[in-house]
Formats: sequence, C-alpha cells, structure tokens
Amino acid sequence: MLPIERQNQILKILENKNLSKLDELHNQIPNVSISTLRRDIKTLEDEGKIEYLFGGAVRLSDGSGEVEFTKKEHKYQKEKKQIAALAAQEIHDSNAIYVDSGTTCTLLLDKIKNKRITIYTTNTQVCHIVGNFKAEIVLIGGNYNGVTSSLTGALTNDLLSRLRFDKAFFGMNGVDINNGYTTPQFDEAIKKQLIAKRTSQSFILADSSKFGVSSNVQALELKDAILISNDNDSQIAKETKIICP
Repeated sequence: MLPIERQNQILKILENKNLSKLDELHNQIPNVSISTLRRDIKTLEDEGKIEYLFGGAVRLSDGSGEVEFTKKEHKYQKEKKQIAALAAQEIHDSNAIYVDSGTTCTLLLDKIKNKRITIYTTNTQVCHIVGNFKAEIVLIGGNYNGVTSSLTGALTNDLLSRLRFDKAFFGMNGVDINNGYTTPQFDEAIKKQLIAKRTSQSFILADSSKFGVSSNVQALELKDAILISNDNDSQIAKETKIICP
C-alpha cells in the first residue's frame, strides 16, 4: 500500500471516529508496522490534517489543512536556513521579486532586506522586519489568514495581476513526483499559479521532509519551477532542476 493510500485510510477512519489511538488505527490497518503508521501520522500532522494529542491519540484537525506558522517556524531550522541562503544567491540588485508566505520564505525575506531590490509579498511576517534596510518592500493586501500569515483572495489576485516579476519564490507543503507542488488551500494555489505566469523565473523553497508528500491542491507542476532544497532527489531531478548544497 502506498503512503498516500495509508494516509487517506487514516483520514477515513478518523472521519467516522473523530478520536482514535495508535493501536486502534493499527487494528484497522493491520498490514503495516506501528513505525510506518507513526510516520504517516507525522506526515498528516505536518500537513495540518490531523492533531497528535497527549496520550497517543489522534484526531482530525479543524479542516484548514494548514499548521500554524508559529508551530512550524522552529522545525528543520538548519535546513531552512541553508535553503534561504541558496535562494538569496539567485537575487541580484535591481530585481523585482515576489516572496511567498511560509517559514523558509520568511527567512529569505530577512536575508535579502539589504539588497537594492523591490520585494512584493503577501507574507505578513514581513511586518516584523524593522530598522533601516535597503530593499523596497511592498505588502500586497487581501484577506488575512492568521494561521499561515498570508494574504489571499480577489483583491490580492487583482493587485498581483497588474505586476510582473523577475523572480518568484514560493513555499509549498508537498513536493511529489506524481502530484507536483501542492498546498492544502485552493486560494493559495490560485495565487501561486497567477504569480508563476507573471514571473520570468519561479523557485520553490522546500526542505527534504516535503519530498514524497502530497497535499490536496496542486499549485504547480514540477517542471514549472526550480526546486531549492537542502537535499537532492533523483526522481524529482528528472523533472526539474534542483539547487542544493
């Protein structure tokens, strides 16, 4: 059974019984090991689809499919800093760029604030950048999502449709050979697709924990953007260029 099939089975079980313990899940999916189920649960938790509770029980999340920014920002810090540093090397003076929401993109914003560039973003974490900096920063308005620190919606898309970018840097929830670059939310996917059509070059910032992970909405195909990551993947590399240390 493929990981995504097991994970979908876990979600179906939790739809019928909102709270379940690991051994109960194992009784209903008996042909896999406990350690494999734990990995599937971790993947679903990282995608924001389920919550792992004290005592070993799991339940469905509130349905947003996203994990709060503050819960993700301390995970894989070393890898995310590597990725942000590599992405910063792709940005040059006078560039007009778009930087997406997400923890790695937020690290990138801090790294490039003193480049002589124009940064357009829908990432509200940019408001925490204070003091003197050389970049011109434009925060695009829209509907505010407090979970992801992101702005989306009709106003956002209208404003973005009037702009063009030299380069765009996106965050994603999953990078999969079959399903491409994915995100849990439809409005985020639409926004990313719009921006990708209005930029000369697109980059995805994703650490290797997202390899083989699929969320429920495809934003882009692998061939549509260069992947910047902390590690290589031979299968993904057949479909797109990967920049890694």
